[in-house]
Amino acid sequence: MADPTTEPFNRPDGAFNTLEGWTWIGCYGGYYLQCDQLADFEHGFFTRLWQGRPPEVLAGYISAGVSVHRTRQVHGNTVLRASEAMAEPWPEADALVSDQGGQSLWVCGADCTPVLIADRASGQVATCHAGWRGVAAGILPATIATLCPDPARRGDLVVALGPAVSGRRYQVETAVAAEVARTITTSGLATVEDLAWLRTIGVLLDDPAPDHLRLDIRRAAMVQIEATGVARANIHICPTCTVSEPELFHSWRRDQVKAVQWSGIVSQANDFAENVESLA
Repeated sequence: MADPTTEPFNRPDGAFNTLEGWTWIGCYGGYYLQCDQLADFEHGFFTRLWQGRPPEVLAGYISAGVSVHRTRQVHGNTVLRASEAMAEPWPEADALVSDQGGQSLWVCGADCTPVLIADRASGQVATCHAGWRGVAAGILPATIATLCPDPARRGDLVVALGPAVSGRRYQVETAVAAEVARTITTSGLATVEDLAWLRTIGVLLDDPAPDHLRLDIRRAAMVQIEATGVARANIHICPTCTVSEPELFHSWRRDQVKAVQWSGIVSQANDFAENVESLA
């Protein structure tokens, strides 16, 4: 149980709720974060204050009567349908795509990016675990292609990149930066020109250590997602850094402790999605 004297939400008049485009939701169990542009979908990015409560419990805080789907994440690029991940032993994969309504899909992390994706036209959703290895392996394009095979329809997708390590706190070897660069540059390489371009758009930052750079993995993910046909205006990056917020988030880079926070989103019934589309 959190110490009430250090409880980050123990502030008058909700003064903590200052993240533009993101809202802390309070309930009888605590607080979780939502992306405002995903408000039509039940979802939540949970914090370390929910430690000990698995998705089977957390699902009840964002919805009711939904099934729970999760995987054993391995930093790869395997995408599964939710119906393939319904019970223990959880299958190895780093992304899930719903295949019917009323499914809650879950992803966990402690510095890697939890990604929630919603298709406003179909009501279907996806979750993705996107660390540097996953981004370099193409987990995000694979997830989007599974959720929405038709590139012409990807304008209906909304993507939320949740709390993760920020670029200024993420030191990597130059070789790691090059692995990520190869998947997000137009040349498909990691030339000097490519790395210079990634600096100009904030994916890479200078680092004082030799043969090292700082990597903004969420910005790298945004570039990769945009290349699939999703509009940049529909890609939302949470400004919160897991390393910099020890009261709120577990961080492997900060603490070297194996602990995670969960994030989840619920798919909608197809008839609900059709009704929303008819009113648009």
